[in-house]
Amino acid sequence: MAMPLCDDTLLCNFPKCRSKLSGFAWVTACSHVFCDQHGSGEFSRSPAICPACSSALSGKLDIVRTELSPSEEYKAMVLAGLRPDIVLDISARALAFWSYQVHQERMYQEYSLSRADTQLKQMEKMLTQQNQSRELELNAMRGEIASLKKVMEEYKRKYSDVSEKLMERNRQYQKLQGLYDSLRLRNMVVGVGERDALPQHVHPDFHTVLARHATPQRSPPFLSLGPDGGSRFFSCLEADAPKMFFQFNSPDASRAFVSKH
Repeated sequence: MAMPLCDDTLLCNFPKCRSKLSGFAWVTACSHVFCDQHGSGEFSRSPAICPACSSALSGKLDIVRTELSPSEEYKAMVLAGLRPDIVLDISARALAFWSYQVHQERMYQEYSLSRADTQLKQMEKMLTQQNQSRELELNAMRGEIASLKKVMEEYKRKYSDVSEKLMERNRQYQKLQGLYDSLRLRNMVVGVGERDALPQHVHPDFHTVLARHATPQRSPPFLSLGPDGGSRFFSCLEADAPKMFFQFNSPDASRAFVSKH
């Protein structure tokens, strides 16, 4: 922002200072002004160099330390006795110095504004690129989330099918376990009943048949008796002959077989 002409405050032209001037200031022939601190430090060396434009200041009046708020006595006497044209020339040069400072400040502010605008555009461009990159990443993540949702739904469906199959297998297992337990219990009851109904003696003729066909090389006979006391199966295993099987359904059939032989 340009400094208005009516503003009575100048700024230090030292690049890293730019503070408002008050008290004493250092004015150079190249139309630059510096605060008392930086002017004293910079112009104490010889040869003196302007910190703003690097101009050599070797003349006696190229550098002047002036009071920015002079007293009334100084203002009354500084131009006293000079011709009007000299007073006007001095005033014109003083006004030219002030105009140059204002113009310089305006140029500096425009440069700062242009630099800030360039940085702003670069930041906007970078922000746009970052937004585009984030948008691409966001779209990729959305696609990945949708894919993962599909996979999750598939796994849920498979889990549901497996759970139903497992429940069905469990029901079948429980059913078979119940059938197995009932069959085992019934066989146990039937076995106890058969042992209770087993006869205590066998017909004498039956022992005669067994003794007739038995030899030392033969295997012992196998006899199975039914619940009614009658003979059901018996077999005699010959040492050199095939197996023979005989079936008797009642004691009468057993006696008929014995009489025949």
